[in-house]
Amino acid sequence: MTEAVFRETTAEPRTQAVPLSHLSLELGHLYMEDFEAGPQRLREHFAQVRPWAEAARAAAAAARPGGRRPRISTCFLIDDYFTRFSSPAELVPLLLAEADRAGLTIDYLARESGCAVTGKVPLAQAVAGRIVESPPPGSYGNRPPAAQTGWLANGERSPVARAPQAMKTAAAWQPPKETAARRHSVFLDVELWSDDPDGHRTFSCPFLAAVWQLARLGLLRNEGEPVFVPQPHTASGFPEDWDELPALVRLNPRADPFAAYRTCSVMPNRFLPVEHAVRVILDQTEVDRGALRQVAERSAREDMTVPDSVADRISYVFYAGP
Repeated sequence: MTEAVFRETTAEPRTQAVPLSHLSLELGHLYMEDFEAGPQRLREHFAQVRPWAEAARAAAAAARPGGRRPRISTCFLIDDYFTRFSSPAELVPLLLAEADRAGLTIDYLARESGCAVTGKVPLAQAVAGRIVESPPPGSYGNRPPAAQTGWLANGERSPVARAPQAMKTAAAWQPPKETAARRHSVFLDVELWSDDPDGHRTFSCPFLAAVWQLARLGLLRNEGEPVFVPQPHTASGFPEDWDELPALVRLNPRADPFAAYRTCSVMPNRFLPVEHAVRVILDQTEVDRGALRQVAERSAREDMTVPDSVADRISYVFYAGP
């Protein structure tokens, strides 16, 4: 006999939906040294980005049945987490001016520190709690979990060399193995965070970039409520302090929704190793099931094909550059 189980309706928070575009197009993810290089560096960046951004828009339009206009929003991420340089009042107008010079519009501006903490929500720590490591075939749980080490791999690491016991020979070296290797392995071991002697945790660039992708895909929730929600920019200027700027600002009041079924990022090829690590992280992160279900249902109604794998919903264009 099966027992009936009763729960309070408030015990399982309702997952609130977020508006979705068809494509979230990232026009840049630069660090403070890029801004320190001056307007010319930004000018070169946007000149490289524009043709690829146009190609991404054309591809999104071609994928829409019946020639319907796709909803496409653009975004730009500024690193204020690892380094603080200048102020929003100085940098943001410069950024927008150079984008406009190249014929590009930035709909949404985000701060990387917002991927760590948004408002009072420790966003990065919450995502870290959803990491579910994929055990390599034949493993016996003999390595500490990522929650302890702060490292996450896409396969089996090389065994740790140990001194042989008396009368026994030392174990032979064995190479690492990628779990989903195709003939040969491309093994990657990703550092997720580091802790200083005082216990302060610094999240790595790949981990924050993974949080950023989840935000752009509309898959982040806190007790059922959306997080990393865009705030309208209503002031005449921008604040002097980065902490006074919202984690995500809607600069274009007529922009399509920030989150989208798919993402595309145009960036210098020096980011390729970071984005490889992002895919490793996303492949082993348990995403909010309610958010996933909402995306699946809505995409089906729109005849929009969305891969089951979250990592396969993101794409990139890497250009040669500094």
